[in-house]
Amino acid sequence: MATLFSDDADPALVNPLENIEHVLGVNGWPYERMSDEEISATVKGKWCEYFLRFYWQEEGQILQLACILDLTVPEDRKQQVYETLSILNERLWLGHFEIWDEDNVIMFRHASLAEEGVNGISSSNSSMLMEIALTECERFYPVFQFVAWNDKSPAEALDAAMLNTVGEA
Repeated sequence: MATLFSDDADPALVNPLENIEHVLGVNGWPYERMSDEEISATVKGKWCEYFLRFYWQEEGQILQLACILDLTVPEDRKQQVYETLSILNERLWLGHFEIWDEDNVIMFRHASLAEEGVNGISSSNSSMLMEIALTECERFYPVFQFVAWNDKSPAEALDAAMLNTVGEA
């Protein structure tokens, strides 16, 4: 594959963590800025607290988001969770789930390239990235819990957790 070159000079890009801080502040989510390259936040969801970590790589102009679920995978259930990850990742348009082996926790990850002409990654794109990550984590948390802690197969967990209810009780 050929490498594409441009004669246009790139404008100086703003660190997208500035926009991330803005979005976190507007939502009232506690966060900590560790450096110019990293920020973390905690968001209370329906099923658990989610730990958002943002990493900015200036050299490649890449923003990476990791949304860690408060769910540890027991060693003896790891293979079943890996099967579940494989099935669920086929359903995602953006990002993917994986097990962070260091702590045996499940995380959602996605990386975005800085937008040329926007002077970084916009607040609206930052907000959308967080919304996608949190929505997918909320949607699939019960599946992971069924497989990791209730000895369900991936198929059983998907059937149970993805059952759509109609109306309200």
